[in-house]
Amino acid sequence: MQNDTQPLNDTLVSKSLSAADYVPTLDAMLARTLERIDLKKQQGLRTPDELWIVDHNDVYTLGQAGKEEHILQRTDTPIIKTDRGGQVTWHGHGQLVIYWLFDLDSLKWSVRNLVSHAEQAIEDVINDCLRSSPSNSDNISAHARRDAPGVYLYADTAATDDSTATDDSSLDNKIMLGKMASLGFKIKHGFSYHGIAINLNCDLSSFNAINPCGYAGMQMLRLSDFVAMQTDSEQTELEAQTEQQMSDSFSYETVTQKLIDNIAKRHAGLIELRAIAPK
Repeated sequence: MQNDTQPLNDTLVSKSLSAADYVPTLDAMLARTLERIDLKKQQGLRTPDELWIVDHNDVYTLGQAGKEEHILQRTDTPIIKTDRGGQVTWHGHGQLVIYWLFDLDSLKWSVRNLVSHAEQAIEDVINDCLRSSPSNSDNISAHARRDAPGVYLYADTAATDDSTATDDSSLDNKIMLGKMASLGFKIKHGFSYHGIAINLNCDLSSFNAINPCGYAGMQMLRLSDFVAMQTDSEQTELEAQTEQQMSDSFSYETVTQKLIDNIAKRHAGLIELRAIAPK
């Protein structure tokens, strides 16, 4: 497991973990959160918040109130009970996982703010990729839902100038295609951990063994089926591509960086929450 830490600003750092097993990652995340809680309580210190960018080895995780009935088939992939919210999901290579180790009280964020910032950051990045892709017909967009946490792709029933709007009120004339991103957090003494998972170019067949996030029949989607994404072998040929070819496709790394940048701006107060439609 490789570990690379980078400062994003005075109060936020990112930490990258590749080929990470779930249990030691969770143990380290919890230990760091407890350490930060203790430093704040005992010494009044505000430690920098952290984004953990994780490439997990294959694993199914079951949330704190998760029901095992949502595991439809036992495979060789480990099933780990964990302390986040939500039901069962899968993590593995080709999926981008970002854990948000944030001091919510210092940010003056409520738990609802945290969830909305996470969902809207994902919406921003996925929609930016969709709009930038020549293969997209401009009638597919990413949206959060008030009744089910996460980010989903929708297709317009009729193309309109409003097709890139991202509030729930714009969903009346759209058909849901499926779910691309999941989220589940844990809050302890005002500090968050766990976070978000976005399917970029992973093998979606692993979701067939579960009811993803507790929803039977939920269609899981990946970004690479909607925009051109480079494979590992193609990335080695990147220098030989023209500027236009590079702009027409995305890599796992470029999408990751877009999301980190968006989250960092939200953390610094440079991107405000959009209004959320009532349920």
